[in-house]
Amino acid sequence: MTENGNARIEHINITVRDNQKTAALLVDLFGWHIRWQGPAMLGGHSIHVGSENSYIALYTCNNSKPTTAFAKGQPLNHLGIEVGDLDAIEAKVIAAGLEPHSHGDYEPGRRFYFFDNDGIEFEVISYQ
Repeated sequence: MTENGNARIEHINITVRDNQKTAALLVDLFGWHIRWQGPAMLGGHSIHVGSENSYIALYTCNNSKPTTAFAKGQPLNHLGIEVGDLDAIEAKVIAAGLEPHSHGDYEPGRRFYFFDNDGIEFEVISYQ
């Protein structure tokens, strides 16, 4: 719990094929940093990438093959990331070889989506 008693999301843990590659992408796109990395369950490896207040834990299995499919909605639909400059982030997504889609410009903000190399969908939104 935070000081004022409101709950907040501290981290999200997802499985990816190559957590080094995904961490580098998230650092580049969002200006985050690697908070920790090391051995994880079942001989896997985890990297925690994010800000001082929250992060995404990126888990890679020891055999580099996830135990479940990366189908959207099973069970994750997307991760929402709030940014200040939506256009700048979209340019970085394109430069990373990924394809923005489903652009929306409606209250309360502008947004677009993209799939990373593992098929995980990200919603990038700006309220500015």
